[in-house]
Amino acid sequence: MTDHRPLIASLLQQLTTVIVGKDDVLRDAVTCLLARGHLLIEDLPGVGKTTLAHALARTFGLRFARVQFTADLMPSDLIGAAVYDRARQDFVFHPGPLFTQVLLADEINRASPRTQSALLEAMEERQVSVDGVTHALPEPFFVIATQNPFEQLGTHALPESQLDRFLMRLSLGYPDREAERALLRGEERRALLQRLPAVVDAEGLQRLQRAVDAVGVSDALLDELQALLAATRDGRWFVHGLSPRAGIALLQAARARALVAGRDYVAPDDLHDVLIPVAAHRLVPAAGAGRDAAGQLRALVQTLAG
Repeated sequence: MTDHRPLIASLLQQLTTVIVGKDDVLRDAVTCLLARGHLLIEDLPGVGKTTLAHALARTFGLRFARVQFTADLMPSDLIGAAVYDRARQDFVFHPGPLFTQVLLADEINRASPRTQSALLEAMEERQVSVDGVTHALPEPFFVIATQNPFEQLGTHALPESQLDRFLMRLSLGYPDREAERALLRGEERRALLQRLPAVVDAEGLQRLQRAVDAVGVSDALLDELQALLAATRDGRWFVHGLSPRAGIALLQAARARALVAGRDYVAPDDLHDVLIPVAAHRLVPAAGAGRDAAGQLRALVQTLAG
């Protein structure tokens, strides 16, 4: 097996020059893209969500478009529309900003549910349908979306079907004192982004993704995964358990985490490392749990281990 650790280390190292003091979040974000997953970054305004999305796109050498999601954004503003061409005497499709390799969907939960749902087919099928005609999206294709906490004015909760299309949900949080000092003394983030070179290109990223697919999974690991999935469905911990699609997503993310660690097989730690970013946004704690979904997952894992 080719050792991809030097390349992945270079990717992470570059990202740390822009996003300071968040190594775990950066490793999760890289894991998500290597697993071909869409990424949701949820946090307060001003902590670096959009900066992280820009940095990921530039570091992976991908074409990207940023769309500011607002209440008046229409699906056609995102997907594009067929416009009548007098010269051709026919309707010609004019693609919207969705037709890129990385779509930065900024503040996705400020858009109406109708516009949010316009992303569903694109995120799942990597294609869109307009007036009965299917249009393929570029390869690779990622949605990196940011969202603000639901208690803020003007936000709409993402429907469960939309949340399920995101492989991971991450949160940056406030920087620690040392990282914040580096931000205050350092160069403005926007200027750093403009000079950020591509560490890989689209072809190199696809090679890494194929390497993820080749990471081995033992029967013992599958047993552990199935026990975990079954435990989320027994009604004790959550209102509804993880779906089979969520189980597949969890396994693919664990494969990508193993590749980041330089192994050609999935270890139990890989599964545990990606569990909360992959599963927490798909689950609602059972009544009276007294913990959020992440806390419930930690308690569940401890129970299974005991």
